[in-house]
Parts: sequence; structure tokens; C-alpha cells
Amino acid sequence: MAHAWVIRSGRHGERDQWALLNGFSGGGWREVPDLSACASREDVAKVVEATWPGASVGKRHNFTGQLCALRFRIHPKDLLVMPLKTTKQIAFGRVTGGYQYRAGEAEADRRHVVTVDWQRIDLPRAAVKQDLLFTLGSAMSIFAPSKNNAVARLEHLLTYGTDPGNAALSGTTPKTAATSQASDTAAQTDVDEPELAADIEQVALDQITARIAEEFTGHDLATLVTAILTAEGFHCTLAPPGPDGGIDITAGRGPLGLDSPRLLAQVKSGSQIGAPTVTQLHGVMTTHGAEQGLLVAWGGLTKPARDALKNQHLRVRVWEAGDVVEAVLRTYDRLPEEIRAQVPLRRVWMLSDAGL
Repeated sequence: MAHAWVIRSGRHGERDQWALLNGFSGGGWREVPDLSACASREDVAKVVEATWPGASVGKRHNFTGQLCALRFRIHPKDLLVMPLKTTKQIAFGRVTGGYQYRAGEAEADRRHVVTVDWQRIDLPRAAVKQDLLFTLGSAMSIFAPSKNNAVARLEHLLTYGTDPGNAALSGTTPKTAATSQASDTAAQTDVDEPELAADIEQVALDQITARIAEEFTGHDLATLVTAILTAEGFHCTLAPPGPDGGIDITAGRGPLGLDSPRLLAQVKSGSQIGAPTVTQLHGVMTTHGAEQGLLVAWGGLTKPARDALKNQHLRVRVWEAGDVVEAVLRTYDRLPEEIRAQVPLRRVWMLSDAGL
């Protein structure tokens, strides 16, 4: 059977678009030379030791496991998952070719790759249930999600865009990637247990996102966005529940909300929205003389909707789930007490270099 792998495209998503446009996944590891001549884990371990001679045993072990996965274990037809930092969505594709070293590539962090046919590049993180998001939130760059029927669920997300959850698939999934790919104990590495190296920041963001999705559905999401805009200095009018003619929030500066910029917001808490919603927002902005528009699409946008917005960057902003979360964090201390009670948060300080 095909297996599933997660490969990140940079700490800040700096290789997101490059990977999608060119049919690659991987990159990074700029200090590491060509691994094509490595025939075993021991060979890769020697390269890692030579590259990071002062690194701890744990760090070298971890890096060796990730590079071995890239060099030996990722095969054509495997499912490749790439969380996108730049769009806060998830891309899915099929591996079409194993490891290659692109020696002629000028950018050193674009040389270690596998080739991929990207088949879905805009799955909202909100479509993934919390336990699987926790696995996808590992701090490692390369790993094999396997617990809680991860492989079958990721396949379902690729095909249908929904996560059936672990309970729905219990007892129906064959051997996991971790058990079927590893032929002996030595092959079992950190990449097969990504939950042990969680990215704490991403896990926290996913938990906050899940809480907001639970607490603010339908018109309640428009209430939250109104509170955020008010905290940002806008004078807002929230339309009542029910048909709104394409306008959920009317906002402006000044004591009466009549000063520039005048803004209209449309808020959608459900699944991905399409181009007709974008067209409707453009129409009401023109009719009402609004200078700016805000489209809140908790479930993300379809490709036609994104295409319709390409030339509107100076007039329309889109907030997807991750953007709403960022706005909540940015304005949290200024939000009404009742909203803070629904999403109770506290600040935690930690070392930024405390990971591997």
C-alpha cells in the first residue's frame, strides 16, 4: 500500500510556492551534501556527524532519521502532505519520484527533493480533526504520520476534503507506515513518532482555532469579527441574524463611523466559499461606496474565488481561520469580557531555541 509522509517547506513557509509551482517537496538541509551515494542508514549517519560534529547524540539521531526517510523511504505513489505556512492551508500530492539531489540549483535549500504531483493545495486546517492536527503539528521537517488511522484519514481528506476521524475507521486500516516500512528496530526513528516532537506553538494555535470554531458559528462569528474591528479602532454596525443582503458588518473611522476608510465585511463560518460570494461583495462595495472590503472565510476559498480576488489586493482583504486567530491574539486584551470568557487564554513564555 502507499504510505503517507509530511514534509515541511521551511520554518516560515519560504519554499511553499516554489514547491507547488515546480512539483517538488523537500529542500532545506542546505549544509548537507549529496546523499545519492549513501546506501544505508550508517552512511547517512556518517554524513550527519561530519556536517554537525558538535551536535548532541539526540540531534544527530533525529537528523539521521529524517534524512534517511528522504533518501530511502519515500517512494512513488506515497501520499505527500505539506502544511503551508504562507496560506495556513494544507497541500496534498502523490510522490512521482524518489530522492534526487539538484546539484545545479543555485539555492542551497532547494537541492534535496522528491518530485510530487500536487493534487490539492488549499485544504483548510479547520477540516482536520484535533488529534490529526496534533500529529501534523510535529516540529520535525520530515515524518510519517501513522497513529489514529492517520494514513487513511489523510487519503480521505485528499479525496473528499473531510476528516472521518479515528473512530469511524477503527479496525479497518491495514498496517501503518511506521510498522510496514520499517523492517527492523533500527529503522524505527523519530520520524515514525512525530507526536514526541510537537511544535508547541502550532499545537496551541490549532487548539485556539478549534475553540473559536466551536464557540463562534454562524452569526456568532460575525459578532467576534465586529469585536475585533472595534478593538482596532473602527465604529461598527453589525447586521442582525438572517438575510443581510451581502453585508454583515458596516465599519468606518470616527465617532459616527463615517470617516475613511469605510469598510464592508461579509462573514462566512462554514465550508469553502466560491466566486459568487466574492462577486456579491464587490457589488455591495460599489453600491454603498465602500473603500475597503473584508471577506471572512473561515473554511477558506475555492480556487475560482481566489482567482476573482487576484486584482483586488488594495481593496479587499481575506481572513481565513488562521487570520481570525491572529486577529484575536492581536486584540485579545481589548476584546469584550464575554468573548474572552469564551476563549480563555494566558501568555506563556518559552525559549525559542529549546527544540532540537
